[in-house]
Formats: sequence, C-alpha cells, structure tokens
Amino acid sequence: MHPWRRSVAGEEGSAALEFIAVGVILLVPMVYLVIALGGIQEQTLGAEAAARHMARVIARAPDAASATERGDAVLRGVIDEYGLDADAVDVTLTCTPSGVECPSSGATVFVTVSARVRLPLVPELFGLDRSTAVPVQATSAQKVSRLWGAR
Repeated sequence: MHPWRRSVAGEEGSAALEFIAVGVILLVPMVYLVIALGGIQEQTLGAEAAARHMARVIARAPDAASATERGDAVLRGVIDEYGLDADAVDVTLTCTPSGVECPSSGATVFVTVSARVRLPLVPELFGLDRSTAVPVQATSAQKVSRLWGAR
C-alpha cells in the first residue's frame, strides 16, 4: 500500500545539500554580475555627466580660450568624481554647421565622451583586461548663443 515510501527512504536529508550546492553555484555568478553591472553603470553615468557638463561650459564660455580651460576643468572633475580611467577616456568636440570654427556664435556644440570599463577580477594576463573591457559612450549637444564672443 505504501511502496513509495520505500523508494524515498534512502534520500532523506539530500534536499538541504542540493539546495546549498545549487545555491552557491548560482549565487557566485549572480554576485559577479551585480558588481560588474554596477561598475558599468557608474562609468556610463560618468561619461554622460562629462559630455553634458562640458557642452554646457563650452557653450556658455565668453571666448574660445576660456571654453578650453573650463572644458578641461570639468573633464578632470568628472574623472575624479566618477573614478574614470583618465587614459581610457576620449573626448570629441564637433560643431554644426560644418566649416565654422568650434565653438562659434550660433553654432551647436556636440561633445562625445567615450570610455572603456574594465570588468572586475579580470587578470592583466595576455591583455585580457583590455579585450574584455566594455565600451561606453555619451553625447551631448548645446546651442551657443548668437551673441557669443561679443562681450
């Protein structure tokens, strides 16, 4: 009447062991994923902040020399604040319409900030840290006043 009890009788206590083993096997990659995604998100926010603030200070600067100084100061501040790798950050500045000096009166300034995020716990062996780096990029646009440089 109870043949099922005989087949289950030899497996008492194995559910807890299976739960612990499977839990550890799934928990370690999950923790790594959370740490890696947190680092990527931090660097993405840093690139976005750098692009946005650089475009603003360049468009609001009174002349080209102070625009360069202010843009560099903002970039240094964002790199320090967000922990970006200064060697992995690349900044591109363009203006529209094409053919005008950048920045200039009435132009639109586009600032693109690119960076590479190294994944945690990846060794530098054979350049694995560089080949597994995740690229992040942010672009911001800001219109320069028509009265720019007239002060």
